[in-house]
Amino acid sequence: MKVRTRLTLLFTLVTAMLISFYGVAIYYSSKEARETSFYTELKSEAIAKANLFFQGALSEKEMHQLYKTNTQTLSEVQVAIYDSGFNLVYHDDSKVDYVKENSEMLSKIFKSKQLFFFLNDFQVAGIVYSHNGKQYAVTAAAYDQYGYNSIHHLLTISIVSFIIILVLIYLAGLFLSKKALSPAVKMVKQIKRINAGKLQLRLDESEEKGEFHELEKNFNQMLERLDHSFNTQKHFVSNISHELNTPLAAMTAELELALQKNYTQGEYQKIILNALTDVKNMSKLSGSLMDLAKASYDPAEISFSEIRIDEILMDSYAKIRKENPQYKINLNIDPEMDEQKLIHKGNPYLLLVAFNNLIDNACKYASDGTCFIDVASASDHLSIQFINNGLPVSEKDQQNIFKPFYRAENSLDQKGYGIGLYLTQKIISLHHAQIQVSSKEDTTTFQILFT
Repeated sequence: MKVRTRLTLLFTLVTAMLISFYGVAIYYSSKEARETSFYTELKSEAIAKANLFFQGALSEKEMHQLYKTNTQTLSEVQVAIYDSGFNLVYHDDSKVDYVKENSEMLSKIFKSKQLFFFLNDFQVAGIVYSHNGKQYAVTAAAYDQYGYNSIHHLLTISIVSFIIILVLIYLAGLFLSKKALSPAVKMVKQIKRINAGKLQLRLDESEEKGEFHELEKNFNQMLERLDHSFNTQKHFVSNISHELNTPLAAMTAELELALQKNYTQGEYQKIILNALTDVKNMSKLSGSLMDLAKASYDPAEISFSEIRIDEILMDSYAKIRKENPQYKINLNIDPEMDEQKLIHKGNPYLLLVAFNNLIDNACKYASDGTCFIDVASASDHLSIQFINNGLPVSEKDQQNIFKPFYRAENSLDQKGYGIGLYLTQKIISLHHAQIQVSSKEDTTTFQILFT
């Protein structure tokens, strides 16, 4: 079922319930009002007939004649009068007795002074009438034909109106839901045109601010991210193919050359050494790609625990020194800093990869192969700076240095793949920290701020 139809039916159902509640309340209120009003009329008629009888305004025969005349044109009230001994004193028509009073009923009337009740479809009013020091029980009974006709007419009009109103509400709901959901229909038509080859297309954002405007805006932002992701993936595959092809082509050429003729042992060793160098480069590139894949996981799938940043730095220091004995690393941790600031939630492996990249990068491009690491507090944050002295990084390179496969101008003569700093930035972001680069004269600084 479409949303438009569902909303219309739901709107109609809610309206039907409200109208039904209102109609039932009106019907029962009218019914109660009719009963109360007719009881009042019966009481007045009982008093009037008793006055006529006891005051002698009309004889009993004349009163009987008046009753018979009225019953031919309308539902006349039938009145009966009993004394305190339950003896019949007067009756409009004893042959057609609606109430058939008995001693139990008359006792209740004398006891309660007035009594109102239903007898089948007839309403009965019983009162106590006093005359010359004596008390009489007067009953008045009649069928409220006019009142019932009015109530039935009200019920018929209510049902017919209810059906007509529901039909009109359903039609109005269809019109309003169509108008309200027209932006969604427009969006669906535009979305159908977008595919993997047309990610540059965007939804037309409506000028009217509202939920659909927010949906269009967020959908366009999602398309921006997808488009960027697809382009990055294409760029990634292109660069990886190039980077892998270079050592593979070199290895192939060297091995084919080795098969063409006989070489001395020293020459074979040189060929094998060159091939081994290419294999190591490929292994290093493969490791970087694996680390990049891990850093690209959903943060919910990465294991985080309480770690000490200084311990990770020490592990990184030891690893870099072991792999590159020629590198010099100067690690300086502020002794006055609160140790609690060194404790953060993180993934030890990924942080180790990030620190390794920064230390290796600093030592590689330093004029003397030295990396200075300063750990201190900065505005209630943990600050880690990786500093090296060497060629400065241009403003252009600083803006693009964290992009994948980007190589700075001063790094083209060094072996690298443009993955390290991009990977480092992703890892730092995963840990809700910030990394920034600054370069002045011959000093370049990468700073990490843990919040």
